[in-house]
Amino acid sequence: MPFLRTSLLSAEPAGVLESLDELFALAHAMEQEAANKYDSLAEDMRGQGKDELAEVFTRLAAAEREHVDSVTEWSQSRRGKRPDPALVRWEALETLPPDAAAELKTSRLMTPYRALATAVRNEERAFAFWSYLAAYSKDPDIKKTSEAMAREELRHVATLRKERRRAYHHEHDRGSAEASSEPLRQIDARRLELRLAAQLDDMEQRLSGPAAVRIQGIRQQSVEMAEAAAGLGSFPASMERKGPLEIAEALVDGYLDGAERSSDAAHLESLQQLAERAIARLAWLRSLAAE
Repeated sequence: MPFLRTSLLSAEPAGVLESLDELFALAHAMEQEAANKYDSLAEDMRGQGKDELAEVFTRLAAAEREHVDSVTEWSQSRRGKRPDPALVRWEALETLPPDAAAELKTSRLMTPYRALATAVRNEERAFAFWSYLAAYSKDPDIKKTSEAMAREELRHVATLRKERRRAYHHEHDRGSAEASSEPLRQIDARRLELRLAAQLDDMEQRLSGPAAVRIQGIRQQSVEMAEAAAGLGSFPASMERKGPLEIAEALVDGYLDGAERSSDAAHLESLQQLAERAIARLAWLRSLAAE
């Protein structure tokens, strides 16, 4: 199972889960670790006089504590008891790799946007973690619940990406339009999806084993998404010259932006479905990037 030992997961999980009780205990530990880490970073930022960053990490810690409560409620609903920390056999997935944590604490260039970008990557790593466990679990209940955990992490990703976009626009309030009076040629999401599918086809030819199988599935999904995305979004035509990760990320933001602005129920649902699939695709592509 080598294809997830990558930039998202620094190492494969130590094995498979043996019970739902163990699953809830591990999920609870992961969310609690994230809340504690963000609380610690908020305190560090306040100590450095970086109040804006401290507020970002305070909000992130509060969100993670809500996730802790959700896991507790889920465990009580499914198992009739709270998660038991004694059942955690593995070290919980780190919220931040050591180098990222060190940069957040010491970089004078750190901004709310960059801090939120790090939080987005954390949720993507959590998605990859639960997807990995779901893929290799032989117990139907554990597989189904791990898949549900992965979907929940995707919702967290979507929420944080919205926060990140707001921070970006706040930091770049002059806008890029001032740089040029020439209108840029635009393309829709369908065309960009098909361009991504073509790039993934090239990648598939260069890979073998599980990585090639995964890329094949992602490519087929992109072709399917292209048909649903006809006429949606507006992207600079220059995006077609970007690499697959940049295109995949642009499509995520395009679908989320469209959903945020949509007032039509059917249109909104379509964009939300595309956004969820695009977020999962981006997480998988990042998890395969080191291969």
